Amino acid sequence: MVVQVVLVHGIRTSATMWRAQVDYLTDRGTPVTAVDLPGHGSRMAEEFTLESAMATIDGAVRSAAARGPVLLSGHSMGGLLCVEYVGAEDPPPVAGLIAASCTAIPRSVGLAAYRMLARGFDSLPDRGMWLTDRMLDRILPDETRADFGAGGYALDAQDTALRSLSVLDLLAALHRIDVPLWFVNGQYDQLRVNEKLFMRIAQHAELVVVPRTTHHVTVMRPRVFDALLEVALTTLESSDR
Repeated sequence: MVVQVVLVHGIRTSATMWRAQVDYLTDRGTPVTAVDLPGHGSRMAEEFTLESAMATIDGAVRSAAARGPVLLSGHSMGGLLCVEYVGAEDPPPVAGLIAASCTAIPRSVGLAAYRMLARGFDSLPDRGMWLTDRMLDRILPDETRADFGAGGYALDAQDTALRSLSVLDLLAALHRIDVPLWFVNGQYDQLRVNEKLFMRIAQHAELVVVPRTTHHVTVMRPRVFDALLEVALTTLESSDR
C-alpha cells in the first residue's frame, strides 16, 4: 500500500509552512495532508484547545490510514502534539513519526520564560511583527519565505496554546512509541535542551541534527527536510513489502 503523509505545523504558523514539502511529496506521488490546527491558518477564528488540536490530528491520521500506512510529521508545537498522540496508551494507526524541533519538555521555568517572551513581543507596536518579519527575511530562503506566513500568524492563540502544552506527558508517551521515530533538530535550535533525554527514552528513535540551522529547520533547509522525508518513506515502504 502507498504510504500517506500527514503534516502538523508549529505554533503561530499554519499548513502553508509545509508547501515545499507538499510540492515534493506530490511530485513523488505520495499522498499528503497538511492540517490547520484550531486557532491557526484557515481556522484562525476558532479557539485553540488541546482536545480540539488532538482531534484534528486524529481525524487526519484516521482518514489517511484508510488508504495506507501513515507517516506523521510535526514541527515544534506540532511535533510535541504528535509525540503525545502517537505515544497514547491506545496507539493510533501511525506507522512512523518525524518530530522536528521539539526535543524540550514544555514545563516550569522554560515554558514560563517562553510565554513571557511571547507576551513581550505581543506588547510591541504591531505586536512585534515588524521584528519577526525582519528576522525571517534574514534566515529563510526565498523559496519558503512567503509560504511560512501565508496563512497568517495566530497571535491570539499563542499564549493559550503554550499554556496547554504544560499538561503533556511526553516522557511517558516516548516510552510507549513503538514505531520508527526520527527527531530532527537544527544545530542552533533553542529547543534541543532535552534532546539526550528524549533519545535515551525513545526505543526506536534516530536523531538528525542539521548544521547551521535554527528552530525553523523545515523552511530554512527545505531540501534537507525533503531528504529526511525520503529516508522515512523509504524505510516504511520497505517494511511494508
